[in-house]
Amino acid sequence: MDWTKTLSLPSKYEPAAATSSMCGFDGGDAPSAFDSRTIERVEYASMSPTTRFHTMLPRLDDATEQLQTRLLRQVGHTISEYGLIEAGDKIMVCVSGGKDSYGLLDLLIVLQRRAPVRFDLIAVNLDQKQPGFPAHVLPEYLTSVGIPFRIETRDTYSIVKRLIPEGQTTCSLCSRLRRGHLYRVATELGATKIALGHHRDDILETLLMNLLFTGKLKAMPPKLRSKNGRHLVIRPLAAVREADLALYAERRGFPIIPCDLCGSQEDLKRKQAKTFLQEWERRAPGCTDSMFAALSNVAPSLLLDGRLFDFRALALEDAVPGDEDGWLDQEGA
Repeated sequence: MDWTKTLSLPSKYEPAAATSSMCGFDGGDAPSAFDSRTIERVEYASMSPTTRFHTMLPRLDDATEQLQTRLLRQVGHTISEYGLIEAGDKIMVCVSGGKDSYGLLDLLIVLQRRAPVRFDLIAVNLDQKQPGFPAHVLPEYLTSVGIPFRIETRDTYSIVKRLIPEGQTTCSLCSRLRRGHLYRVATELGATKIALGHHRDDILETLLMNLLFTGKLKAMPPKLRSKNGRHLVIRPLAAVREADLALYAERRGFPIIPCDLCGSQEDLKRKQAKTFLQEWERRAPGCTDSMFAALSNVAPSLLLDGRLFDFRALALEDAVPGDEDGWLDQEGA
C-alpha cells in the first residue's frame, strides 16, 4: 500500500502537534533487577484512547507547508516500504518534549487524517523525576491539541544517581530503565506498535559507533521486535534529517523541553560520531546520503560474514549477479 499518494492533498487546515523522542532506545529489554526499585507511583492524565483527533489550526505558511509535505513524503515512504503501520493499529507514541518527538507526533497526526488505513494514536510520556523537569508542559500541550495521552511517573533518576559514579554518563542505564517501563505501559494500553523519534542522523551515528567500537555492522532498523517478542518498535522518521526536524520544530513553535536536565555528561562516543559525520559531509557533500543508501544496498558476498553468504561452497561456476568485485575488476586483477 503506497502511503505517499495520500500526502500531497491540498488542505485548508492542518492539525496541531505534540511530542516524542526517546534518546538511547535500542529496542532491548530492561533488566528485571531494576523493576522493583522503580515502582513508586503512577499518575494518569489521559483521555479515552479511542478519542479521535479533531483540533484544527489555521493553515501553515507556504514555507512550513512545503517542509511538512516533504517530511510527510519521507515518512510515508518509510511506512510503506517497511510496513510500519497497518489497519487497526494502536500506536503508542513515546513523547519527551524534544524536537524529534514533537515532529514525530505532529506528522503522525497529519498522516492519521490522510492515510489509506485507519489507526489510533496515544502519546505516552515517562516523567523520570529529573530535577527541573517542567511536568506541566506536556499534559497542557497534549490536552490543548486533543490527543489522548498518559503520563507515567517513575523516579528512575534517583536509581541512576545511586548506581552511576559522579561524572560518568548515565544515558545507558537511564534508557534501559525507561525502556522497561515503556514496554510495560504499551502492554497495559494494548498498543500494537511503539513509535520512537529516531531520525536518519541517529541511524548513521549508531552505524558508525558500532563499526568503530563494537565490531558489528548494524544500525537502527525502521522496525524491530523486542527481545522478549512482545512488542514491535517502529521509527517512522528513519529517512528524515535531523536538521529538517530542527527547522520544522522552530517553524511550528513547539515548546521544547531540554534533554540535559539530569546533568549527565553527553554520550561522548555519539558526540564524536556526530562530529565525524558532519565533518565528512562538509568535505564531501552527499557522503552521508551515500552511507544511508548503503544500508539498503547490501552485498553479502562482498563482506566477511559466513552466516550471510556460504563462501566455502562458492565455486568458479557460481555467479552472483551484481556482487562482482568492481574495484578488483577495474584494476585488471
